[in-house]
Amino acid sequence: MEAGMGNVVMTRQGRLRGSVVDGVHRFLGIPYAAPTARENRFRPPQPVQPWSGVRDATLYGAAPFQLAPPESAGSEWDTSLGGEDCLNLNIWTPGPGSTGLPVMVWIQGGAFEIGSTAAYDGRNFARDGVVCVVINWRLGADGFLDLGDNQANVGLLDQVAALEWVHENIAAFGGDPENVTVFGQSAGAMSIGVLLSMPSADGLFRRAILESGAAHHAIPTGTAQKIGRLFAEKLGVQPSRSALAAVPTPRLLAAQAELKADLAAHPDPGFWGHDVVASTMLWQPSIDGDVVPGRPIDRIAGGAGAGVDVIAGTNAEDWKMFLAITGSITKVTEQDLMESNSVDGFPPMSAYGLPSETAFREYRSHYPDSSPGELLAAVETDWWVRIPAILLAEAHAEAASTGRARTYMYEFGWPAPGLGAVHAVEVPFVFDTLDKDSRLFGPLLGTDPPSRWPMPCTPLGCRSRPPATPAGRITARPAGARCISARTPAW
Repeated sequence: MEAGMGNVVMTRQGRLRGSVVDGVHRFLGIPYAAPTARENRFRPPQPVQPWSGVRDATLYGAAPFQLAPPESAGSEWDTSLGGEDCLNLNIWTPGPGSTGLPVMVWIQGGAFEIGSTAAYDGRNFARDGVVCVVINWRLGADGFLDLGDNQANVGLLDQVAALEWVHENIAAFGGDPENVTVFGQSAGAMSIGVLLSMPSADGLFRRAILESGAAHHAIPTGTAQKIGRLFAEKLGVQPSRSALAAVPTPRLLAAQAELKADLAAHPDPGFWGHDVVASTMLWQPSIDGDVVPGRPIDRIAGGAGAGVDVIAGTNAEDWKMFLAITGSITKVTEQDLMESNSVDGFPPMSAYGLPSETAFREYRSHYPDSSPGELLAAVETDWWVRIPAILLAEAHAEAASTGRARTYMYEFGWPAPGLGAVHAVEVPFVFDTLDKDSRLFGPLLGTDPPSRWPMPCTPLGCRSRPPATPAGRITARPAGARCISARTPAW
């Protein structure tokens, strides 16, 4: 795969020269906001300054500062490239000379603490006539520090800034700024669930696709502020943005790792808060009353995002991956499931809103042949992604019932060898990179994955599929499939 010189494109900030790879025009490392150095660290994104001359856009930009990625990640997720100019994005387009093409903006997952645009290749979207954009945004404490100073959720504001940049500039790359679909997986989908509820994101996208994440992961600001204070205590500085910004990056990352270890060692809901213990995520969106005015799912039920078409769904065995890769799925016993303590570092059944005995009895009746580890995986799949996706679809469908927008649900069921239809296994299908040598997703796919998505369809274009409705939780599901869709007390 050789890259040739690409066209020069004029954006509102200046001229860019990309490259052409296999007939697809590619523009990498485009800044959509100013560097996050010094006074800009931990603060909302600032406008990028215009440049003179032609800026090179042939190399990936810096990744956000973050903790070490999973061992399975390779050069595609090279976080050693982390830097203060991480607020950048990549674009793949059939050609800058095109006009009115649909635009898809990818928001990656990674538990709000890891991720990089370099892990994703959007060229096959461009091959099919779509302008694909992949964005970086701040993670961990850099993105989700809440000190009660009206500057929380800057990682979400980064996403808004990227979408604003797309709205202003994507026509120069052949895209239609009024036909933007945001799509994301895991924390990216959770981000989209929050974006649907945010006034500052209103009108920036027309459609949304949420893969294994919905609108339920936003913690109370009091909980987030306590984590911010604990973070400052770890560093021995005052809990202020200026004091924290003066701390060297390696120490900031080390303190985040130490705080994460504290949570794993002592997962006390009375200390950390139920939402943090159940999710194991210290850094995530907070309901600050400003950027995130209220609980996202409640705001969506009240009409926020009602004009946006939505697809939400999960993988059939989503959370099984996290138990499988640690080996915990074979260690869990029935007695473990009944205990009130964590199971090999994972929260017990009772952490997810039902008493352990009730949860065990309910799930055992639906999954009579499953091992204890598989039962815990089913509970976690329901709590993390499946029930939130159903509740999001219900809330959105009810609010959009006047006909302004459509709501769809899906379930991805292709089983990866030895794992099943687990978390993130759909991503190579979405990007059509099944034939690419990827150390990031390759271990999930096995040695002989299918050559294509078995049911290709364009966003919101599967007309034969019935939309989700408030009256029917799942309107199309394979015959014989089991489904527990009762509302859980946790949600």
